[in-house]
Amino acid sequence: MNKSEKGRKPSFSKILSYVLLSIASLLSLFPFYWMFVMATSPSSAYNSIPPTITPGSLLIENFKKVLDKIDFFQAMWNSLIVCSIVTVVVLFISSLAGFAFAKFKFRGKNILFTAILLTMIIPPQLGLIPQYFLISKAGLLDTLPGVMVLFFLNPLGIFLMRQYISQSVPDELIEAAKLDGCSNFKIYRSIVLPIILPAFATLGIIVFSAAWGEFLWQFTVLRDLVMCTIQVALAKVSNTQNADFGMILSGVFWATIPLLIVFLLFNRLFISSITEGSVK
Repeated sequence: MNKSEKGRKPSFSKILSYVLLSIASLLSLFPFYWMFVMATSPSSAYNSIPPTITPGSLLIENFKKVLDKIDFFQAMWNSLIVCSIVTVVVLFISSLAGFAFAKFKFRGKNILFTAILLTMIIPPQLGLIPQYFLISKAGLLDTLPGVMVLFFLNPLGIFLMRQYISQSVPDELIEAAKLDGCSNFKIYRSIVLPIILPAFATLGIIVFSAAWGEFLWQFTVLRDLVMCTIQVALAKVSNTQNADFGMILSGVFWATIPLLIVFLLFNRLFISSITEGSVK
């Protein structure tokens, strides 16, 4: 009996790991909690000493102030359109490119792949002026396509897909499909896509979150209030004199909710895809 109880007793390293993970989780969640507290409090609570740590009762009232300042729901809709289209296009292009780099042999493949990866180290600010010039010449200023087109080619997505396909899609399966007369695109659609669904979910979370949080390029391209995304619209509210921090953080709080919902949905897809793969 003593031996079994002793065997079930958690080790010190395990307890320490749980403690450290709990602390890290609390530190990660605290900014969201503080944002909620400020969104429910008057503006004076932002700089109060001691700081306010309990939620107030002004969440709806502060949000009504946001609605009076900007067209919140139109801006949210614009952001959802941008992020959804960017995510779908990036997943399609990255998976096709990753499939080509992982399973095809062609001249200059390694050089081209290295060149794509090198673009990841270029600061976004460095290309801001030439990119703005090109978008202006194309007549895409103050349009959602002008915001989206810059994010369609995602080097990180290509890298992740290439690595995942290299390890998860057997060469024998592709060779067998070619012997059956399948074209390269049919192999991609019928064999590769079902296998890489977990990678799709992971990359989808990364791309959607990055597009949702992007501000500099959207602020540069968009000037028309009707076309503003939620990030640009909230920036216009925060730039006013005598800023109401309760109102601003209320808008930020409600703007974060769709992102959390999408994140949870993609996580469920990710887990279900792994479970289906293990059952099969």
